[in-house]
Amino acid sequence: MLSEWFWWDRLWLPRTVTWADLQDSEGRVYAHVSHLYITLPVAVLLLGLRAFYERLIAVPLAKALGVKDKIRKRASHNPVLEKYYKTHSKHPTQANIKGVCKKLGWSERQVEHWFRRRRNQDRPGLLKKFKEASWRFVFYLCSSFGGVLALHDKPWFYDLREVWAGFPKQDFREQLVHHWATLTLLSFSWCANYIRIGTLVMLVHDTSDVLLESAKMFNYAGWETTCNSIFVVFALVFMVTRLIIFPFWLIHCTWVYPLDQFKPFFGYYFFNVMLVVLLLLHVFWASLILHMVKKFIFGKLKGDERSDEEEDEEGSEEDYTHTYSNGSGNGLSNGH
Repeated sequence: MLSEWFWWDRLWLPRTVTWADLQDSEGRVYAHVSHLYITLPVAVLLLGLRAFYERLIAVPLAKALGVKDKIRKRASHNPVLEKYYKTHSKHPTQANIKGVCKKLGWSERQVEHWFRRRRNQDRPGLLKKFKEASWRFVFYLCSSFGGVLALHDKPWFYDLREVWAGFPKQDFREQLVHHWATLTLLSFSWCANYIRIGTLVMLVHDTSDVLLESAKMFNYAGWETTCNSIFVVFALVFMVTRLIIFPFWLIHCTWVYPLDQFKPFFGYYFFNVMLVVLLLLHVFWASLILHMVKKFIFGKLKGDERSDEEEDEEGSEEDYTHTYSNGSGNGLSNGH
């Protein structure tokens, strides 16, 4: 009963259309929920492809660009601090630090130093960050290229009113390549056959992502001027695609043009609400980007502010490796 209610025609389709109308016939092939099963083997394939890419391409590329992991000093072994780090908090409060100091006989400075060094151990290295960014760069580049390749000769790529021409009886074969890369995010548009608008939405998003990941790659490689230049282009492309094209072209297309052909229904409102939520996220991300641009203009931007940067290990090595006598009889290790 729940399944029948969820797939009720009136929820997802115009009043003049039923799911029976979307059965393959007369040489037309429509999107079906069962097609989503392909995402499982494709996901496994992409994981394998990513491992292959990172090992054989990303690593040599990183070496060519001079990307190297910083040599990190490991925190000394201390069962008490290690247990607290794993079971309580990686960022202890000042009150908790004082409590630990009483148990170990360490100074607050030494305990804080240990936690900073221990957190740095868990942070991904520069090479790992570079490999991840380069993989996403290649993925978004291929996705964007595939989207343009699939859509460049389609009328709705140039005239958004064509998105709804004949909806929902639209053949999806031409968009199949692009959808394989974005199937999870487009599951709703796939099931309800919102194929044309779905591909346009993803193409608008992938365009700026290509620039973002390439900027990260050059940032990790230490090419500051190149990174900053690409970042400025990324910011411009992001603002144009996410805050202008997306709301004033694509959301306008989904809110206004469908009403020329059929009355509003639940799926119409559901899809548009999701797009508006996405737009709100765009506004939030844009504010962060503008904040970074402001810092960039005034020379205060250092690296990728969203990344998990290493903490400075303040204090001398002598302070950190201070030995102490465990005269309290509590059986605690001195950490060396």
